[in-house]
Amino acid sequence: MIKPIITAEEAAQMVQSGDTLVIGGSGAGHAIPEKLIAALGKRFRSTLQPRDLTVVHISGMGDQGELGLGHLADPRLIKRDIGGHWGMSPPMAQLAIENKTEAYNLPQGALSCLMRSIAAGAPGYVTHVGLHTFADPRIEGGKLNERATEDLVEVVTLRGKEYLLYHSFPVNVAFIRGTTADPDGNISMEDEAAYFEMLSDAQAARNSGGKVIAQVKRMVGKRGIDPRMVKIPGTLVDALVLAPDQKQTYQIDYDPALCGEAREGDLSMGRLSLDERKVIVKRAALELRPNAVVNLGFGMPFGVGMIAEESGIEDQITLSIEQGSLGGIPAGGLDSGAMYYPMVILDQPYQFDSYQGGGIDIAFLSHAQVDGHGNVNVSKFGNRIPGCGGFIDISQNAKKVVFCGTLAVKSEVEIRDGSVSVVKEGVVPKFVDHVEQITFSGRYARETGQEVLYVTERATFQLTDRGVELKEVAPGIDIQRDILDGMGFKPIVEDVSVTAEKVFTDQPLAFPNF
Repeated sequence: MIKPIITAEEAAQMVQSGDTLVIGGSGAGHAIPEKLIAALGKRFRSTLQPRDLTVVHISGMGDQGELGLGHLADPRLIKRDIGGHWGMSPPMAQLAIENKTEAYNLPQGALSCLMRSIAAGAPGYVTHVGLHTFADPRIEGGKLNERATEDLVEVVTLRGKEYLLYHSFPVNVAFIRGTTADPDGNISMEDEAAYFEMLSDAQAARNSGGKVIAQVKRMVGKRGIDPRMVKIPGTLVDALVLAPDQKQTYQIDYDPALCGEAREGDLSMGRLSLDERKVIVKRAALELRPNAVVNLGFGMPFGVGMIAEESGIEDQITLSIEQGSLGGIPAGGLDSGAMYYPMVILDQPYQFDSYQGGGIDIAFLSHAQVDGHGNVNVSKFGNRIPGCGGFIDISQNAKKVVFCGTLAVKSEVEIRDGSVSVVKEGVVPKFVDHVEQITFSGRYARETGQEVLYVTERATFQLTDRGVELKEVAPGIDIQRDILDGMGFKPIVEDVSVTAEKVFTDQPLAFPNF
């Protein structure tokens, strides 16, 4: 059946007041149907219609400015916002902070897999992911503010074990994006850096009796797409919107290395200068093991890959990112979520299936706050709502997790001749009495026997059955003055060793086990 090709403005007219709108894509323009989102925002500003939408975004969506979800940031347009990540769209996060929308943050992997459950007509997605974190309804249930009162998650017991049920809901409209479409609406995604759950989004809307509008870069003739390349069948698509100027990401027009067209190259992850960031990731990298499947979190943990490359072991580990790629070099900054020269690109739900089942050997993630129970917060603090993204899915299920970060905010240290000295103490401690939000549960980690480390520029801590224990101290650091006096809780201090001096030099690490 031939599918209509319509304008973005006509597509925006298909969204009605009170609809639930699911938007595919992620991050800073990765497969985001920007033209459709912008047209919907423009329609509202011109007509004040539609109103009271529920918008669902599996990941963050924006350029940390006005793009992406920023087009929709009006409480008259958006009544409820359900997202896996919030930090990419400050305008939408601000509405949540000001209690102007019903705001929810749920684990990215659970939301991604929930789209499959909705498509299948299931009552929801059952998983252990989120237990004892802020997603657990016994703690916060993913609610970000007072306006969020409905429970979207419940605790269920199956075969004597507790799980979380993330509730299904009908999808009225799905905005999705691909690269190429044929007249029947079949869509391929050959230029995209990731596929996300685009197919599940379309299936969920179609099987809910909703509409699916697809933004694509180009059209070909009937049967012009190799059927092995079709990611969304035309039977699911109601209308197509052409966007010939569609960029691969907000920053990149097109790079064949991001989508698998270019399969090898000499791209380097770069080299870090010797500072507190480098010594943290060098110490963290000592936890690497041959043939490990590794996840690197956003920000500082990216440097672990740089250390692996600098030390000549990068080809003996497999890096992976939750958006679906394995075996390449993760992109950094706003382009995070893509991978250069990936060996594999999976649909995001399948990647999370592997993650949630224990498919990551070791994860390196950031921390914003750590408390004496071993809990970690990265999702909400002060007047900021970065959101959890895939952090809960990853941190809760990796065989080993290494949290990386400084001991305090804006501290200054000097690293010289294999030792560390504190020049200026930080303005806010990161190791606190109680975290403001539980993104990682120390309790759950102890119950499952997970190995957990917390690496700073001055010390390395380990989660034990008794709590957080100080295991290593950097050369030149006084335990009482430079560590304990700056913490909001007292860790266990018994058998403390000194971290290898080479971590605090610019010399590459040696990995004798590789």
